[in-house]
Amino acid sequence: MIRINLLPHRAEKRKARQVQFYTFSLITLVLAAMLVSFVHVIINTQIEYQERRNRYLTDQIVLLDKQITEIKHLKMEIAALMERKTVVEKLQSTRSDVVHLLDQMLAILPESVYLKTIKQTGNKIDLVGFTQSNARVSTLMRSIDSSQWLESPTLVQISATAANANGPRLSEFTLNFNLSTQVPTTPATSTKTASQKS
Repeated sequence: MIRINLLPHRAEKRKARQVQFYTFSLITLVLAAMLVSFVHVIINTQIEYQERRNRYLTDQIVLLDKQITEIKHLKMEIAALMERKTVVEKLQSTRSDVVHLLDQMLAILPESVYLKTIKQTGNKIDLVGFTQSNARVSTLMRSIDSSQWLESPTLVQISATAANANGPRLSEFTLNFNLSTQVPTTPATSTKTASQKS
């Protein structure tokens, strides 16, 4: 038996294609939404990760700034301590100079020469004294020049003072010399006897 379809088949096909189109469109829309959501989540995750890194770096920078400040303070303290150490070492190295100076002055000071002041500035010694004879000053200068601890005597001035009614006439003299910068290799010999004989 022959069957004849009298229904509008074109309309049914069109309707089927429309349903298929809407279905594919819906599926595409859902997939696109899922893809956008996935990409959004990934981007947000990366942003949060980068923000955490930025916060970590900021905290580390603050910590490093504090450490740099502490290092600067420590360097300043070290510099101050080194200066103190240098001063102490210099004092330690020169503390015996006064002893040698006084010892030498006692050894070489001629008779009839009296000291008024002795002033030390570094290695330079300024001496002011009185003498009864200018020759005694020359003897003192020769003794200083031959001393192992003293060197470079220079007479600045010598002048007569007012006559003393009860004693001999004295002359006031000013003399400069230096402490030797080289440590003697042999013990200093006393020249007091030789000075007294002059």
